[in-house]
Amino acid sequence: MIALGDKPLIILQDVNLQVSAGESVAIVGASGSGKSTLLGLLAGLDVPTSGQVFLDSEPIFLLDEDQRASLRSRLLGFMFQSFQLLPALTAMENVMLPIELSGQDSAQQLAQALLERVGLGARFDHYPRQLSGGEQQRVAIARAFVTQPKLLFADEPTGNLDSETGKQIIELMFELNKEKGTTLILVTHDEALSNRCDRKIKMVGGRIID
Repeated sequence: MIALGDKPLIILQDVNLQVSAGESVAIVGASGSGKSTLLGLLAGLDVPTSGQVFLDSEPIFLLDEDQRASLRSRLLGFMFQSFQLLPALTAMENVMLPIELSGQDSAQQLAQALLERVGLGARFDHYPRQLSGGEQQRVAIARAFVTQPKLLFADEPTGNLDSETGKQIIELMFELNKEKGTTLILVTHDEALSNRCDRKIKMVGGRIID
């Protein structure tokens, strides 16, 4: 809920959701239904007016922002519609970054293995501007999985891609998700993508209705 003048604006209400380890869940609904807001709350990127989210049994809103950031770096991976690659870093450096931030060793070795796995073995030293949309999303997939997260959040991961490239990204994402045993929660308008998930959750007006 946020305040709009003197009138509160309720974005999400009475949302109760449980996702099991290893499950893939698609959150669907019209624009403005609260899908991305829910994703942000589940990841601890936003803070609710009331309510609680448990990640790996941890009540995340009892933690401060630094503690939530530490939890995210340890447990979560992210994919976004706009790729969110750093333009001044190469593909290799973009994938290495979350490993380095988490303090793990062997960043270059792990990043190289993931980039090769997503078909970008010849693109290590290329910058985002030198890559196609599909290639940038492949870098983003490698970056999301390189820390071996327990849970992957994806917000419209095929939204900026053409139909054929989107299909390739879907296949790659689910292949890696199965290989790594990751739990997947995604927001999408892409019916083909939502149909690949174990479960669909439909949102209308800030509520889960299905």
